[in-house]
Amino acid sequence: MSVAFIAVWADLTPRPLSETESGSQNSENPSVRLSLRTRLLLPLLAVLLADVGATGWAARLAAEREERRITDQLNAVARTLTESRTFPLTARVLDQMKGLSGAEFVLTKRGGDQITTFPERVELGSGASNVLLRDREEYRLLRVRLPENHPNAGDTLAVCYPESLRRAAIRDAVRPPLGIGIAFFAVGLILFALGSRIVSRVRGLELQTRAIAAGNFAAPIPSGPNDELRDLAESIGAMARQLAAFAEQSKQTERLRVLGQFSGGLAHQLRNAAAGAKLAVQLHLKEHGSESRESLDVALRQLARIEMNLSQFLMLGKPTAVNKLELDLTEVLTGAVSLYRPQAKHLGIALRWTRGGPVPLTGDAISLGHLFVNLVGNAIDAAGPGGTVEVRCEGRAVEVSDSGKGPPPEIAERLFETFVTGKEQGIGLGLTVAKQAADDHGGAIRWFRREECTVFRVEF
Repeated sequence: MSVAFIAVWADLTPRPLSETESGSQNSENPSVRLSLRTRLLLPLLAVLLADVGATGWAARLAAEREERRITDQLNAVARTLTESRTFPLTARVLDQMKGLSGAEFVLTKRGGDQITTFPERVELGSGASNVLLRDREEYRLLRVRLPENHPNAGDTLAVCYPESLRRAAIRDAVRPPLGIGIAFFAVGLILFALGSRIVSRVRGLELQTRAIAAGNFAAPIPSGPNDELRDLAESIGAMARQLAAFAEQSKQTERLRVLGQFSGGLAHQLRNAAAGAKLAVQLHLKEHGSESRESLDVALRQLARIEMNLSQFLMLGKPTAVNKLELDLTEVLTGAVSLYRPQAKHLGIALRWTRGGPVPLTGDAISLGHLFVNLVGNAIDAAGPGGTVEVRCEGRAVEVSDSGKGPPPEIAERLFETFVTGKEQGIGLGLTVAKQAADDHGGAIRWFRREECTVFRVEF
């Protein structure tokens, strides 16, 4: 009990407060902080101490009351025997009184003879002694000299009450208040233990939230029985996991922001360099006619592809002004396919595209060119050497299929997100640009597997 009191009292002593705690301190009493442990457990401790005091007081009161009852009983017996004017005190009368009171009686006559309820003669000792020891039993003595008007005038009557009976009577009287007090004390201890456990768990949650506030999102979650505090702990754990995800996302966003600033400047410079190289080739063709025409045409297409890709990168995520005009969808597809024919031929890829009749469409030729160039380029990369790529146009629906094994399962649902790619050397921008172009034209783009081929379908 003293240890528990010291533990609770320790919470009452003032301690230095952190800035956060001092800022939220009660303005009425800013110097003393009453902890939850103190508010919850100190009243319980006071109840326990009051119970101990009340139980002790009630037990003592019961013992004193029983002591008085026994004394009054012996006095009443002594009065009854001494005030009788008719019946002399005989062995039979004393035996009957013994059965009624539980006491032993010794009648000492003036000549020294005894009448006693003991089995044999008893030496009472001096008249000042009020205690008798006989056969390891202690008796309390009450000596009474019989008056002159009594039939046994001049004799001395000793009432011997066994201490064992007196103690048993006191124990019986004290047992009920002690039992009730002990029961209340046990209940108080249980409540004290439960309160301490609750306070400890609350303290654990406090430490958990402080760890989260300090950035330690992997701090352990306090365990305990399945109750409201457990629910709160699980909620804090879920919050910590979400904060960890947000923190990681923020770091990723910051890295992408820095990368975007760097790559944007680099892409701008590369685009200018590609435009300059393209202009130089065009001037060369203009000055030297048809010499090396085919190889230079290939170089021009590749430079145009580089310039287009860099333009896509610089415009990624920015609102684009789509200049929609009447155009032929098959013409746009032919341009995208012709851009990759040299690469397909070099890799041994069968690039199939049969141009049909005109398919009128209102759209932006540059934006649609970006869309189909990315789809055909991705198909070339996915098919690999010796593979097959087929471009089909059915009305206003275009399908680009390849014989590759398809995207990895872990990214299959996120193919159109920025920087998501299954290629070792890819950066994950092509399909994002394609989807943005399709959305700008009110179209829809999706992908699926069909007959061991991966198919991207665009519908306007």
